[in-house]
Amino acid sequence: MQTIAPGIRQLDTLIGGWSGVTAGFLIDGPQPALVETGARSSADTVVAALEAAGVGRADLRWLVLTHIHLDHAGAVGDLARAFPEATVVVHERGARHLADPTRLIDSAALVYGPLLDGLYGRMLPVAEDRLVAAADGHRIDLGGGRHLRLVDSPGHAKHHHAVLDEHTGTLLVGDAAGVRLPEMRHLRPAAPPPDFDLEQATASLHRFVELRPERVVLTHYGEVGEPEAVLREAEAILHQWVAVAEAVTARHAAAGVEEIAAALADAFLDPDEDLPDAVREKVETLNGVHSNAAGIARYLQRRARPQAS
Repeated sequence: MQTIAPGIRQLDTLIGGWSGVTAGFLIDGPQPALVETGARSSADTVVAALEAAGVGRADLRWLVLTHIHLDHAGAVGDLARAFPEATVVVHERGARHLADPTRLIDSAALVYGPLLDGLYGRMLPVAEDRLVAAADGHRIDLGGGRHLRLVDSPGHAKHHHAVLDEHTGTLLVGDAAGVRLPEMRHLRPAAPPPDFDLEQATASLHRFVELRPERVVLTHYGEVGEPEAVLREAEAILHQWVAVAEAVTARHAAAGVEEIAAALADAFLDPDEDLPDAVREKVETLNGVHSNAAGIARYLQRRARPQAS
């Protein structure tokens, strides 16, 4: 574990055996919280890390998810069983999928294919009486005057909120500001299907700026730069990636995901960023150009449809 702010420790879930890909965050208090559980394949790693940090089975009181994608929430059922006093807090649009993850898993199987079981794992259900379906502004009391505030932030996913530790001004943004692994020079957007929406994503980034956080922390991976500068950069990058996709579809109306992905790779994969093959593999597995192309293409198609009056 690494201390990233007073009373906040970042743990590495070691998804796929990789370091520096997906983080969880242990926040101290009389009723401590874990923000992000990681994938189900990481459940044993996370439990062991919490125990090593002195968090006993009856100590953890809150499991908080930024959203329900499996790399962030897949271990929630396992951790709820391992820590029976913990209440699970999730966006109100995601709660029903934790109580019955059947549709979530079926959808993930279509997206991930063999990676679902090989890398992420599935998800155990969470009993409804242990779930809090949280709306924007919901506050979680950790005791001792420490609260976490949830900030509704769609754009990456409809069921996404960031988590603000009011005590330190630390904003845990999940995937709403993109991805930058420790080996990467540049921030990359996280725009997967089916929910990516440019206008909602930029509005969420504006909300974050208005909060004036002391630090911004990505689940993939860790604290990034001066907060306002990073959030402005994230917005600019979103617009740049969508503009490239728009140019492709303007030239060729029938262009699909493959053509958009090729154009994005040409525009944004830095040939001077000499990543080892193993690092490139984990970047593309987590947040591949093709996944972003698919999400942006779906967004452009949705935007082009006539709106019902």
